[in-house]
Amino acid sequence: MAIKTRAYSVDGKREMTIDEFKRWLKKFDDDKDGRISRDELADAIRVSNGGWFTRRKSKRIIRSVDANGSGFIDDNEIKNPAEFAEKHLNVRILHL
Repeated sequence: MAIKTRAYSVDGKREMTIDEFKRWLKKFDDDKDGRISRDELADAIRVSNGGWFTRRKSKRIIRSVDANGSGFIDDNEIKNPAEFAEKHLNVRILHL
């Protein structure tokens, strides 16, 4: 099932609700372990127009978000999904 997203905003960010964002991010969880690895995050960055050096960006993001030092991002470590999406993944969260 494809995840529908809204049109891109004027500043080029993809727009979606919190629930749509969480579903979108989970589709990159290739091994279905409930966590996002550095490689999985790099894929999400690449898809969201993250440009060059996606593996380096994903490593930096994991380091800044990974509270328990596991090397993965899980649901508990994304304290503010809207801030995370806008800062790291070129996604604007709509509050409907």
